[in-house]
Amino acid sequence: MQTSYVNSGLDHEGVSTLACAPPLCLDASQSDTRGLTPKLEEFLVSRPETPFLAVDLSQVQSKYLELQGGFPHAAIHYAVKANPSPEIIQLLAALGSRFDIASRYELDLCLSLGVSPAWLSYGNTVKKAVDIAYAFECGVRIFTFDSEAELEKLRKHAPGADVQCRLLSQGKSADWPLSRKFGCDLDMAYDLLLKSRDLGLNPIGVTFHVGSQQTDPQQWVEPMQQAGELYRQLGRQNLELKWINIGGGLPATYQATLLPFSCYAHTIQQALQDSFGSTPPQIMIEPGRFLVADAGVIQSEVILIAHKSRQDLRRWVYLDIGKFGGLAETMDECIKYRLRTDRSGPMGSVILAGPTCDSADVLYEKSSYALPLDLAIGDPIEILSAGAYTSSYASVGFNGFPPLRTYCL
Repeated sequence: MQTSYVNSGLDHEGVSTLACAPPLCLDASQSDTRGLTPKLEEFLVSRPETPFLAVDLSQVQSKYLELQGGFPHAAIHYAVKANPSPEIIQLLAALGSRFDIASRYELDLCLSLGVSPAWLSYGNTVKKAVDIAYAFECGVRIFTFDSEAELEKLRKHAPGADVQCRLLSQGKSADWPLSRKFGCDLDMAYDLLLKSRDLGLNPIGVTFHVGSQQTDPQQWVEPMQQAGELYRQLGRQNLELKWINIGGGLPATYQATLLPFSCYAHTIQQALQDSFGSTPPQIMIEPGRFLVADAGVIQSEVILIAHKSRQDLRRWVYLDIGKFGGLAETMDECIKYRLRTDRSGPMGSVILAGPTCDSADVLYEKSSYALPLDLAIGDPIEILSAGAYTSSYASVGFNGFPPLRTYCL
């Protein structure tokens, strides 16, 4: 089987000037960073009805162990929202992972799989009072807040709980920024953390998130420095914070070339030491994408290839999966997935779109995507590194299409 990868080297007529990638050659235990594991390759041959997501659990385990090696003393809380497949949660729990939950429904899922509530942190800063009470009754003891009103809810419905205050972050250099909606500024964080103590809660630290798919490890440095100064100011008020939650953000393998993971781990650890000195707080980290994205592949099918006019050089390629079927992170073309097709030969520029009757269901129009000129209706197309924020983003029945099915191998 010959394999072609999407690239963006196009001439002025929209035809690729770059050679197609050669076929992948994999041994029995390794995967190329551009391709798939043998287990996934074998599963794709079976061709269940598309679209579907297949996840190699051994890859999830490898990424967890890699993260653990880079942060040997950190409390790892997997962000369940990235991919809530029960098999993934069970695997990570067996490896010693803890979990970050965003709703009572993720709480129920974890508890149903035997995860101790003591291993859960409720990281969403926007929670119903009834959900706080429910989580506290179930045994959850770590909650995040970023406003006075949320703090009052915690005082009332989770008395004595451990709490952490989320700081504002700009999300610079992140493909999927998480700015503005979450967090508060440093002055407010100072006041709220002191108030949390006065309200009978147990402030344990601050949390920040530098943006999902953060490609620049230096982006962890400034918030770490700000947290260090904030902790010293609070220390002068006899409030000693024992934890710092550095959130998620560690990247997966999409179109952009990444620095090695060791660069991220070293930069963050060095920032912690520089900001806090010889007695730093304990690190909590909340990976999602980093653990599961590269372990997953979506297989889709070409359902239409069309032009909008006789003069139109760019083909519209419609897939049987789109924004509402699990590819929500193509919004504004933020996450640029790598694509793979069995076809080989000259490449031509394409606009990629989904199957629904919604004009917003266009995946890539401004980005330079190219696919083989001999691509045909019915051809399979693999969407690589799709294990995170796909099945959990899929709609339930928009246009009647079912949610994205997931197979854990």
